[in-house]
Amino acid sequence: MAVSPPSPAHLSRTPADRPVYVIGAGPGGLATAYALRARGIRAVVLEKDDRVGASWRRHYDRLHLHTTRRLSALPGLPMPRRFGRWVSRDDVVRYLEKYTEHHELEIVTGVEVFRIERSGDGEGWLLHASGGRELTGSAVVVATGYNHTPKVPEWPGLDGYGGDFLHAGRYRNAEPYAGRDVLVVGVGNTGAEIAVDLVAGGAARVRLAVRTVPHLVRRSILGWAAQYTGVLVRRLPVRLVDRLARPLARLTVPDLSAHGLPRPDTGCYTRVGEGAIPVQDVGLIDAVRTGKVDIVAAVEGFEDGKVVLADGSRISPDAVIAATGYVQALEGLVGHLGVLDGRGRPVVHGSRTPADAPGLYFTGFTNPISGMFRELALDARRIARAVAAAVSGAGADSRRR
Repeated sequence: MAVSPPSPAHLSRTPADRPVYVIGAGPGGLATAYALRARGIRAVVLEKDDRVGASWRRHYDRLHLHTTRRLSALPGLPMPRRFGRWVSRDDVVRYLEKYTEHHELEIVTGVEVFRIERSGDGEGWLLHASGGRELTGSAVVVATGYNHTPKVPEWPGLDGYGGDFLHAGRYRNAEPYAGRDVLVVGVGNTGAEIAVDLVAGGAARVRLAVRTVPHLVRRSILGWAAQYTGVLVRRLPVRLVDRLARPLARLTVPDLSAHGLPRPDTGCYTRVGEGAIPVQDVGLIDAVRTGKVDIVAAVEGFEDGKVVLADGSRISPDAVIAATGYVQALEGLVGHLGVLDGRGRPVVHGSRTPADAPGLYFTGFTNPISGMFRELALDARRIARAVAAAVSGAGADSRRR
């Protein structure tokens, strides 16, 4: 059952009359703001762009959630049935706009937070933001997003490449590539889907450069979504899940070894622990099997206007699209607080806060097989519960003093 948010007049004030600041108006930030508000805690969302869901607005046109509509809703508002089972990018944006309006969330757009540090009195957090703003909050939730800053490998010779080059974050649709030879670099879910989109959009040739062969899974089998399996196995032993996944893969995914995609040597769930999510098939399997997408070796660099591959071959595509991932770019924001690991990701997430940074929360910096939106919804409730407990404890301490 949805919890009706309290009216503004009934929102409690956090210690020293400071709100909880949520950085980022994507699904994670909006869900957390609602969950806090539902517990009577004032939450102010700071968004550097001029609208909510900015990163979703920039995704490629054909993108749909790989998770089901029913398991992708945020707390307090179901996704409309008319969106279908696999929700489109545009409908995700519509949903986030409606979510903000429905819950009357307090959003401040056009404000970018550059640095977070402890407040002078040690009882909150000081945010340094654009326009010379200094904002003090009782707690801070960082929800700036998993796909924050495009990452492009430092390939030698890239500056001299004469064809079109762009990161997948700037790809919108196949129209500019009709009749052209295109190389997609990276076989994660984004690279796989862009390759399929290029084929459908009339590219003359599509090649997909692969460094590490991925696990391929069907998005749905006889109505059973892959996400359901991800939810069921999330807390099972890794070796057990690996063992169960092998026969399922052989039954549902053809052997593509002859086409350059052999079955991976390492287990599916082992790969998940290493940060590699299985590729959900939205047409790649058939495209590879029918020769519409050619698998080639990984890119090693560029030379004399050509792309140099790991097997020593050189190719001359008209365009290269790098589906090479993102970095979270949190170093300037919180790197000085000792809360990031060696890969620049938060050492904790959800309701947990770093030992040396109580009141600092992170959400949306993992890539779970059970579904990002689902986990963001769970994190939102957990964070709100933790903040409410901290506020209650602070109030009790104040009364004792």
